Order: sequence, then structure tokens, then C-alpha cells
Amino acid sequence: MINKSVLCAALCLLLACADRPATLAQGTGGTIPVLKPEVVRRLPHDRAAFTQGLVFEDGALYEGTGLYGASELRRVKLDTGAVERRRALPQDVFGEGLASLGGRLYQLTWKNKVGYVYDRATFELQRQFTYDTEGWGLTTDGRDLILSDGSNVLRFIDPTTFREVRRVSVTANGQAVRNLNELEFVEGAVYANVWLTDTIARIDPATGRVTAWVDLTDVSRTVPKSSTDDVLNGIAWDAKGRRLFVTGKRWPALFEIRLPGLR
Repeated sequence: MINKSVLCAALCLLLACADRPATLAQGTGGTIPVLKPEVVRRLPHDRAAFTQGLVFEDGALYEGTGLYGASELRRVKLDTGAVERRRALPQDVFGEGLASLGGRLYQLTWKNKVGYVYDRATFELQRQFTYDTEGWGLTTDGRDLILSDGSNVLRFIDPTTFREVRRVSVTANGQAVRNLNELEFVEGAVYANVWLTDTIARIDPATGRVTAWVDLTDVSRTVPKSSTDDVLNGIAWDAKGRRLFVTGKRWPALFEIRLPGLR
């Protein structure tokens, strides 16, 4: 699989001056709509949080952070960004995607090929599971876990046996869309951060086809960044309140946004 650290600087240089959603759309024929979000409000976010996974569940924001020696599971107060509960991961693992299902939180690691299952209320570790690829993003459709590994493949995983149920290859007008990172399931579609871009792909989980690009370039430009790693990464959907939140690695802000057709 792709080594994030090695490719980061080179890919950032290639993408730095690009109109990223337009480039993706034009490169695949230009027939996929590009959605521009409306920012509803800007909220505080811990600048030290290297965001890898983001979940909103029952009034609380849950966040998985990365980096060796700094990876955590957190419960965060939405309005203030204050960390209300935290659990450190082992020093030798790099935390990745996060999903909530059935009162449990599922968290991936990048290269260790091990994931953790916690009680959502207490953060008590209940079990571990393994997978045979890198771990990048994680979400759920309410039945299966959906895992990305940096390629253009989404894997659907049984949350009890952790066996792969099926997989889809993500394409835009027939071309593979790689670097799928943090995931969120929203109104029947998978939303995926495309790593090192300001773009989210909206994906049909049945076919793997990209049905829209979400262009967050204007949002990203409002956020000060200290490193090429400080990229858009983090999508959370409040299903009850019908609110969509986005942030990035070491961003000082989390944004509630509204998309055309998603009200």
C-alpha cells in the first residue's frame, strides 16, 4: 500500500496549484457534478489533533487521532472543542479511521493491521481485530463496517466476525479514484476524503461510482497550516440533527457545512 509519509511532500507540490475538484472531474470526463458547501458555522478544534477519524453520535463528537506516540480516541465537546474523555493508543501504533455501531467504537491503525473495539460510553477496550491491509478510513452503513486502505477499494467488513463481506472499486467515469481516506456514511452514500486534496468524493456504495465531488477549497483556504500534512481529513454526520461537519489534521477549526440537496 501507499506510504503516506514518503508521498506527502511530492503529491502536495503536484496538487498545490490545482483546482482540485475541477481537475478530478475534468480528468474523468467532466460529467460528475461539483458541489460547493455553505458554511453554517465555524467551531473550535484542537490544533494538536492529527485527525484521522470523526464521528457524531447521540450529541457527542468522537475523534480518532494519529501519529506515533500521540494517537488517541477522544470524546470532544462540539461547541468548545474541549476533550471530555480520552484514551491513548499504544506508543507503537498510528491511529486511523473511526466508526460507531451498536454502542461500540471501532478504531483502525495504519500499518499494524490491528483494530480496537471500545465501549462507546466508557472507552473500555472490549476486543481487538485484525485485517490484511493498511487501515485508513472507517465508517458503517448500519450493518457492516466500511474500510479504506488508501487504494480505490472499499471493503465491507462484518462487525462481529471481521470477515470481508464484499468490496467495491471506486471509479469516476471509469477511472480509479485512489487515496480514499477518512470515510462517513451519509444518507445512503459514502463520503470519502481524497488524501492531499480539498475534495470529498460522494460514492454509491453499491457500485463504487463517484456521484459528486464536494469542493472544500474555499473552506481550506481559511485555515492556517504549518505543514503539508495539515490537510482536509474528517467528516462527521449528525443523522438526528441532519448536520454535516468537516475538519482537517491539526486544523484549529471544525466547520458545520450544508450541501446542495442535503438539507
